[in-house]
Amino acid sequence: MRRFHTKHTKLMMFLLCSAGMWSHTMTVQDYQDLIDRGWRRSGKYVYKPIMNKTCCPQYTIRCHALKFQPSKSHKKILKKMSKFFSKGELPTGQDDGEFILANIAITLKDVFIIPPTQHIWKLSPIFFLLRIFKNTSALPFDMSPSSHYVPYVFMFFFLWGAGVGADPNRPPCRKAKDLRKERRLQKEQMRQQAGGVSSNVTPTPATPTPTNQPKSLEDFINESLTDNPLHCLEVRLVRSNPPSPQFKASFDASYQVYKLYQMAIHKDPPDKPTESQFRRFLCDSPLEAEFSPDGPEVGYGSFHQQYWLDGRIVAVGVIDILPNCVSSVYLYYHPEFASLSLGSYSALREIAFTRQLQKQSPKLCYYYLGFYIHSCPKMRYKGQYQPSDLLCPETYVWVPIEQCLPSLENSRYARFNQDPDAGDSRVLKDVGRTLVLYRRTVMPYAAYSCKRKGSSDQTEVEQYANLVGQVCAERILLYRA
Repeated sequence: MRRFHTKHTKLMMFLLCSAGMWSHTMTVQDYQDLIDRGWRRSGKYVYKPIMNKTCCPQYTIRCHALKFQPSKSHKKILKKMSKFFSKGELPTGQDDGEFILANIAITLKDVFIIPPTQHIWKLSPIFFLLRIFKNTSALPFDMSPSSHYVPYVFMFFFLWGAGVGADPNRPPCRKAKDLRKERRLQKEQMRQQAGGVSSNVTPTPATPTPTNQPKSLEDFINESLTDNPLHCLEVRLVRSNPPSPQFKASFDASYQVYKLYQMAIHKDPPDKPTESQFRRFLCDSPLEAEFSPDGPEVGYGSFHQQYWLDGRIVAVGVIDILPNCVSSVYLYYHPEFASLSLGSYSALREIAFTRQLQKQSPKLCYYYLGFYIHSCPKMRYKGQYQPSDLLCPETYVWVPIEQCLPSLENSRYARFNQDPDAGDSRVLKDVGRTLVLYRRTVMPYAAYSCKRKGSSDQTEVEQYANLVGQVCAERILLYRA
């Protein structure tokens, strides 16, 4: 293990799996540049997996918030929330048959790499049966004879085999409204001919019905928030660093939800999720609060998005608002409401929030979901928020996820940029320009080397600068004792 010290950061390099640094303060632009090189933060700790060394490569993923359209599973979640708000009905949980069948369809399409444009029901069920028997270990649900999932899987294929979609040889169905218009026009033509009107008159073609615009994400969310509901939901944004008065007033209630979540979902013992651990993990942040004339009204920095149900906190989304994106850090919720799929619901709300901020700051148009881990089937759900990109671990360019999935099926680690000549445009060009802090004086590393003749840390400085990139190496101060 090698250590680097900076004014803002203490960098610890675990050369076998990840690099990390403790950052005391950081601008939002610095962090934006770092996450665009594969870094993420946990509290004040910022880390970057070494992709070709770790057993489970973690690829940075972002969603194009402005182009996002909710999928069928997302709409079901919003409808489920609507039922709960209006009638107080909590879903029966993970054993609900309809829920399992829907998720088997999503899982099979995801695990076996069916392009998003291909409708799963138009494929032969035999195709999937053969792949299941060859790839049982790839499935995120148990397929052993004693598993309660087995009858649902067979039911899924039985229903599928009963009808595999529309017949491609038949013309597509037309709207009844258009058919009625054509019949009226034909009758009008016949009356005109019977009344002596020339038969050479060409009937007026039916006016094409304008294509209905799909509902937006905001439409679906607003529909879920029904009028005169039995339960009222309010989403509050509070700044966590520096802590706002609203954040301080709700701190204890938020911490209690976190404690219950860690104990129920992650099986932590009662003494592990302490208040100090909660502060370090989800409240402390190196990001400075910033405001800009062309930025969002709430400013940039670290926030908690609190979900208040009937006057109490039931979930909290920890987010960072950066120059180009809203970055999701963590989500915790009250275990009592686990069946409401609050993780997916909060992601949809955060995408809608990103779109809202983009109206105030045009370049803030992405939603970062953290890391996508293809080698872990249970972590592939982030790829369902389309359209999305993965970050190439070698050239740091964004590549549509559809182009990345075939490579990830063949190898856990993959370079997504297919241009063999492409490289990291922000790679270290001159280690001498790396800024260091020596004896309370800021200087380039070249000047520091002259003062410290015979110093043997150039290799370490080069490794540091290559990890953060030339841009950040010339802004972040590397502490030299």
